Amino acid sequence: MALRLVFMGTPDFAVPTLLEIVGRGHEVVAVYTRAPKPAGRRGMELTPSPVEREARRLGLPVLTPTTLRSADAEATARGHGAAAAVIVAYGLILPKAILEAFPLGCFNLHASLLPRWRGAAPINRAIMAGDAETGVMVMRMEEGLDTGPVAMSEGELMAERVPIGPDATAGDLHDQLARLGADLMVRALGTIERGSLALTPQPQAGITYATKIGKDETRIGWARSWHEVHNHIRGLSPFPGAWFELAGAGAPARIKVLRTTKASGAGAPGTVLDDALTVACGEGAVRILELQRAGRQPMQAQEFLRGTSVAAGTRFS
Repeated sequence: MALRLVFMGTPDFAVPTLLEIVGRGHEVVAVYTRAPKPAGRRGMELTPSPVEREARRLGLPVLTPTTLRSADAEATARGHGAAAAVIVAYGLILPKAILEAFPLGCFNLHASLLPRWRGAAPINRAIMAGDAETGVMVMRMEEGLDTGPVAMSEGELMAERVPIGPDATAGDLHDQLARLGADLMVRALGTIERGSLALTPQPQAGITYATKIGKDETRIGWARSWHEVHNHIRGLSPFPGAWFELAGAGAPARIKVLRTTKASGAGAPGTVLDDALTVACGEGAVRILELQRAGRQPMQAQEFLRGTSVAAGTRFS
């Protein structure tokens, strides 16, 4: 029996789950997402979220409230007559009244192996910390930050584990987890349909928090070890992007680094060691593979060097 559902999500990460739910025949009676944001050079155009674009393409009703902390929001949520809500990177806090508006509960797809990396930026933080693996889990939401019990089926946790490759970026991992998470969520909904979903509290040991990425932590600190520099860069790639400044004839140019790998060599931190964009770190070195000038498209290192002279001995700051 198909479930009557409300879906709440905003970014690209949430789109595969929405599509999978609809494709499996569930009735999505409303899609909640963040309101369109100003875009374009002058910020005059309003750009809908990826979830809104897909929902409208599918002919689903879309709601973009600025808050859910009101009696009207509660009444609207209850008025959908949905059995449950599915939440994937929505971006608004769900107060108790909304969590209780759906008889079966609100189920969140979270991109980490809870209780590790609760919070806003689990994919980025896992890579930046040098974790060897991560994954996705389904959790029934409660008022705390990602503290709710996690789903189980036939005595096993409903989770997908993913090894984090040594050069994998946040973008790579994002796409992989989005696909796996969509399948995991529909399997969890299947257990709800069959009445066989079980829930278990999260362990109290091993709790960490994935705080939102701040602008003050995006600049590359070349004085750190190559491993820390490498993890920092790939954990912020492609967005918001780790960056350095390259001195030139005018003001220094800000360059985002999107991909690196371990390299050999040593020198003063931030010094270019060869003609292949190998850069010395506080310990060891990294080779830049892909980068992006402000306002330009990403490019491979060889393409960048064809248009920009960067000799050995150049210092990146």
